[in-house]
Amino acid sequence: MTARLYCFGESGNAYKAALTLELAGMEWEPVFVDFFNGETRSEAFRKLNVMGEVPVLVDGDDILTQSGVIQDWVSSRTGKLGGRSAAERREILRWLFWDNHKLSSQAGTTRFLMNFLPEEKRPAAVIAFLQGRLRAAYAVLDAQLRGRDWLVGDQVTIADLACCGYLYYPEPFGFDRRDWPEIDRWLDGIAALPGWKHPYDLMPGNPSDRAPN
Repeated sequence: MTARLYCFGESGNAYKAALTLELAGMEWEPVFVDFFNGETRSEAFRKLNVMGEVPVLVDGDDILTQSGVIQDWVSSRTGKLGGRSAAERREILRWLFWDNHKLSSQAGTTRFLMNFLPEEKRPAAVIAFLQGRLRAAYAVLDAQLRGRDWLVGDQVTIADLACCGYLYYPEPFGFDRRDWPEIDRWLDGIAALPGWKHPYDLMPGNPSDRAPN
């Protein structure tokens, strides 16, 4: 049975789940969610996920939400991307939790405020504050990657696929790869993996779809 991932291309959290499915070799298909026209706030979608968020993975009777949970489920089901030991698994979870709290939450919010709100509604002070927090997170990530190819162990894991989620997007949010050489090298390494795709190639939905004619 083909798993279905409810997602849209602009969502970095959905990208984490989609990229994990793709690199783990699971059979899956994307289901487009029209976030920008309010679909995640609809009664029908709330029945699928009471949190009103993507990603949502449906595989038979299993319905999973939250990107880290989906990544862990895919890794457990396929035996891939999960590390080589219990100690590595704990370290992977440590980086997943860090990413959710320190990196992706800030990056997603900043990117939304800077690109998907009307220009006159973009709160400059809030954006500057979040970018400061992001710089601190980039410094942590860059330091962890110094002298190593992957965040945990000697192979790519879901820790890498979580922390990279927002960093391939082209919209500005205060991240320039040239400022962070270790992150830059690591992102190139992930992009060189067989099966890697850019978020706008992996999932339906692109800002150009909403561009005025």
